[in-house]
Amino acid sequence: MDFAYDARTEELRARLLAFMDEYVYPAEQTAHEQRARLASPWDTPQVVEDLKAEARRQGLWNLFLPDAEHGAGLTNLQYAPLAEITGRSPQLAPTATNCAAPDTGNMEVLAQFADEAQRKQWLEPLLAGEIRSAFAMTEPDVASSDATNITTHIEREGDEYVVTGRKWYISGAMNPDCKIFIVMGKTDPDGADIRRQQSMVLVPRDTPGVTVNRAMQVFGYEDHYHGGHAEVTFDHARVPVSNLIGEEGSGFAIAQARLGPGRIHHCMRLIGMAERAIELMCRRAVSREAFGKALAQQGVVHNWIADARVTVEQLRLLVLKTAWLMDTVGNRGAHTEIQAIKIATPRAVVDIIDRAIQLHGAGGVSQDFPLAELYAGARTLMIADGPDEVHQRSLARREIKKYL
Repeated sequence: MDFAYDARTEELRARLLAFMDEYVYPAEQTAHEQRARLASPWDTPQVVEDLKAEARRQGLWNLFLPDAEHGAGLTNLQYAPLAEITGRSPQLAPTATNCAAPDTGNMEVLAQFADEAQRKQWLEPLLAGEIRSAFAMTEPDVASSDATNITTHIEREGDEYVVTGRKWYISGAMNPDCKIFIVMGKTDPDGADIRRQQSMVLVPRDTPGVTVNRAMQVFGYEDHYHGGHAEVTFDHARVPVSNLIGEEGSGFAIAQARLGPGRIHHCMRLIGMAERAIELMCRRAVSREAFGKALAQQGVVHNWIADARVTVEQLRLLVLKTAWLMDTVGNRGAHTEIQAIKIATPRAVVDIIDRAIQLHGAGGVSQDFPLAELYAGARTLMIADGPDEVHQRSLARREIKKYL
């Protein structure tokens, strides 16, 4: 693979970096101040809407979607360095550019698997940033790391599906702009093929029987910018049969197609989070003294910064290789690398952010720096989109199979 970015990527990188410097970083404090004055913490601060309008005006919009009809038409390799840049301000930049999870994955599902009417009703307003969405898969009463465990029922009665179940950590669902849920449940719970028992249906938020119960905290954070992570109950919620995505029994396959790009997008943004942490670490090191000399002169600080730089460069190369493979041989051909980056990246970035917190002392765990929120987000990604252990299990089996 060619390690040089092509002309289009370089041009978009330059524009996005300028957008971050001129608009996003200055808006971080403004967004916190505006949110504190909102009637509900789940409402969107005006500065976020302003950022979205500016990003769209500049053509920095829907960069994640390789479908040129709906998105920017970028390859994974082209998008990787752009997602890294937005990861430096994960609370604002992905939303500002309409590249925030879970909407990205949901838009990909609708673009690939929805019919024309479904795309018209839900994909188009999502692409325009007019609404938000949520993906309802994880459940509190089973080990959802094994998707075949899910217990939500999707039963057909005449021309309707009846959805019954309880989900949690449904990202984005607390945002009042979240208008649609993609719900994964079982249409054939007794089917012989456990990977054909599941289906996905579109359930509008205002459907009778849908209740957003509460916001789940993440290390004490409610994650307002992300739209929260809700517990949601579906109590005999009825939707038309036409709300089925794809065909009955295709839910597991659609979920796998959705999670592949989602995992690499998270890893791309994580590298940006690590870069932000290194920058903060270096600025702190040259601005503070302890025991008669600058922190930047302390040997242990040298080690932390050097190790962080080496780690980020290694991770970036692995992520770029994975993106290149996804473009050239497809998600299935890049399966090992997708699992590798999902294992390696959150774990390493957590360590880098942890060192940055240590260097900031009490400030590192405070609201005056973004490090605590970065840490919570990075640590959560060791669980989200499949816990590390599941990926390790699958990757190890693939390696061992070579010797059988």
